[in-house]
Amino acid sequence: MAAPPKTPPLSPAPAAERQVETSHPLENGDRLTREEFERRYEAMSRLKKAELIEGVVHMPSPVRLEEHGEPHMDLIGWLALYRAFTPGVRGGDNSTVRLNLDTEPQPDAVLFIDPARGGQAQIDGDGYINGAPELAVEVAASSVGIDLGPKQRVYLRNGVREYLVWRVLDRAVDWFALRQSQYAPLPLDPEGLYQSEVFPGLWLDPAALIRGDMIRVHQVLQQGLAGAEHANFVAGLQQATGLGT
Repeated sequence: MAAPPKTPPLSPAPAAERQVETSHPLENGDRLTREEFERRYEAMSRLKKAELIEGVVHMPSPVRLEEHGEPHMDLIGWLALYRAFTPGVRGGDNSTVRLNLDTEPQPDAVLFIDPARGGQAQIDGDGYINGAPELAVEVAASSVGIDLGPKQRVYLRNGVREYLVWRVLDRAVDWFALRQSQYAPLPLDPEGLYQSEVFPGLWLDPAALIRGDMIRVHQVLQQGLAGAEHANFVAGLQQATGLGT
C-alpha cells in the first residue's frame, strides 16, 4: 500500500498574529497590573474600550443611542466649543489616562490645561495622558455604580480637580469639585447653572442638557465665554509660555 502523501509543514504565523493568539483576552473582573492590562488591550485590536480601575478590568456593555451615544455627543460638542475659544486648553474623547500603576481609565471626555502652560497632566512618549486631567466627564447609564463608586475614588485620590457625571437614567447631572482632599458638589448659581471653578467660562445649564436643548446649552456657554473671568484666564494661559493669540 502506498504511503499517504505528507502534509507540507505550515508556515509560522507572523509575529503580530502569534502575539494575538497567545495573549489571553481581557475579561471583566480580571485583576491585572497596568503593564499586563495594556499588553492585552493592544492585542485585542477590535476592542474599543476597556478600563483598569484599582487593578480590576471593567469592560462596557453595548452602547444604546439614547442612554449613551446621544448624551455623549452632546457633551463632546459643549466641551469642544469651550476648547475652541480657550487657547491653552486641550481635550479628548475616550482618551486613555495613565493615573497610576493599577489604574488606567478611559473617560468619556477630558478637559485639561496644556502641560506647556502649567497643566497638571502630561502627554507621555506613547501619546497617552499621564497624570490627572483637570476635568473628567462620564456618561453613566448601566455604569453608574462604577462611575460614582471606584472610578470616583480613583479620580479623587489622583487629583482630578473636577468630575462631571451625567446620570442619564436618573435625569441628573452631578458636578464635583476637589476641595481639601474631598469631592464637594459644585453649587448651582441662582439661575440654576453650573460654573466651573477650574475652567472660567465653562458654564452649563444641566436642565437644558437633560432635555436635549443644545441651543440653550450653547447659549449659556457663550455667556460664560463672553465674561471677564474667561478673558483673564486665557490671558494667563498665554503669559504662562509668553505666547500671543
